Amino acid sequence: MSDEQLEQFLIELAEWRIKDEKLFRVLRFKDFNKAIEFMNQVAITAEAMDHHPEWSNVYNKVEIYLVTHSEGGITQLDIDLAREIDSHFSTFKL
Repeated sequence: MSDEQLEQFLIELAEWRIKDEKLFRVLRFKDFNKAIEFMNQVAITAEAMDHHPEWSNVYNKVEIYLVTHSEGGITQLDIDLAREIDSHFSTFKL
């Protein structure tokens, strides 16, 4: 994906940024249980897409990195998963 294409997607994906050459976002929840519930929902989507995030959870915070390792960078698959994650988060009851 070219830098110009990526810049366009970052306008759309306003909460995402580039960190360590990967798409990156931090999400905060009411508590640990809500964070894990959200991760479980995203895990189902990621598995269906056969594209899995690099992520971590500390109490109510989930950090997510997206990159396509087999392609050596950010691809359309990462953009698609970021959109799905945003969609889950926008409807999630914090």
